[in-house]
Amino acid sequence: DPEDSVYQKTVSNIEEIKARGGQIIGVISKSDSKLRKIVNDAIFIPQTEEMLEPLLTVIPCQLFAYHLAVLKGRDVDKPRNLAKSVTVE
Repeated sequence: DPEDSVYQKTVSNIEEIKARGGQIIGVISKSDSKLRKIVNDAIFIPQTEEMLEPLLTVIPCQLFAYHLAVLKGRDVDKPRNLAKSVTVE
């Protein structure tokens, strides 16, 4: 919701990154005309209920991270420093 304070803060952060020369890839709904104008590239998700949006946005983010790691030649099944962030019991 463009009137939401979190949305406004997100837009402000994106504009700050762009002002410093950053490239923005947004995971956005097609109806979000404000973000469409300020991101460099977009991955579009279908319009849905607000509470379901996180479920739809996480999938393209995971696929993006996976394919980027593969392109960089990283072993996606054995990530570096995993032991530092995950403990096994």
